[in-house]
Amino acid sequence: MPVLSNVWIGSDDSRLKIAATNMEIGVTTRIDANVEEEGTITVDARLLAEFVNTLPSGQVDLDLDPKRLSLTVRAGRDKAAINGLDAQDFPVISTIKDDDFSVRIDGQLFRERISLVEFAAATDESRPVLAGVLTRFEGEVMVLASADGFRMAVAEGPMTSADGSPVAPIEERLDVIVPARSYRELARLIGDHDGDVTLSVTAQQRQILARFGDTEWVSQLIDGTFPDVKQIIPKEFSTRVDVGRDALLNAVRRASYFARENNDVIRFAIHTGEDEMTPGSVEVTANAAERGNSESFVDASISGGELQIAFNSRYLADVLGVLKHGNVMLGMNGANQAGVVRPSGGDSYSHVIMPMVIGGQ
Repeated sequence: MPVLSNVWIGSDDSRLKIAATNMEIGVTTRIDANVEEEGTITVDARLLAEFVNTLPSGQVDLDLDPKRLSLTVRAGRDKAAINGLDAQDFPVISTIKDDDFSVRIDGQLFRERISLVEFAAATDESRPVLAGVLTRFEGEVMVLASADGFRMAVAEGPMTSADGSPVAPIEERLDVIVPARSYRELARLIGDHDGDVTLSVTAQQRQILARFGDTEWVSQLIDGTFPDVKQIIPKEFSTRVDVGRDALLNAVRRASYFARENNDVIRFAIHTGEDEMTPGSVEVTANAAERGNSESFVDASISGGELQIAFNSRYLADVLGVLKHGNVMLGMNGANQAGVVRPSGGDSYSHVIMPMVIGGQ
């Protein structure tokens, strides 16, 4: 469908309306404009964007020739005539309807929660459900979760509006699975928007929609059943480590340079202090037969027994990278059981990582 490479341009209530879709994601936005005569056309999205991006700031005039299906873009003495396709060939993009399930949430809060989970979704399509993000609405709480079979990220918390007020509780739980790449695009579009985002799910639960400011976003949903996230997250830990996020991330990155040639394996050795006044430490090591080895120590507060365990360095760097700052907690129950990473002092976010079984364990 060549028209999918184009953007739809037309007028809507004396404003300029622009829309684009790839049949999985659709985006519509509106811009204040002086509409002298109404009309619609679709033109090549990349060509239009590249040309407009080179124009000086100021007014841009758009003139449509409906017979030739050509759009003239003019700014001062600069202009281009871009050939297009009939707007009637453009797919219809869904909009929010009054009978759709709908909730409001602070846009920045929602964007942050997306960033905490979307990276853990699978990147291949062999199991479509794992390429998506579970989105659960229950009572006053929203849960976002993603997993790829080796790790799982879960962020949950109340739905609050941008002014801090709570939203009306959901009477009946609703679970939908949104493609992770769709959520990445939504987070990018939300950007610095400081108001609420209205989320809606169509009555047939085939699409999810978001409206914020002058922009609407819509995505197809993934059909299937997501793994039971509550059963996967361990509730207790035999070894618990509280450590500075920045120091641990730097140690993991140093080890990752050597772990590249060894399936990204890095080892953690958890050492308790000699007494209550002496801090414990996390020893982070990696070995590469050809390149050499790396060893780093990070001071930490340790409770429980000492432990040696191996993880994928990339998985650890990913989760530590999105947690931003402060201290993190590592919870473990042995060398061959999943570990959990979460911010210290809170349980609204959990990241489960399967250990790597290596020789000698």
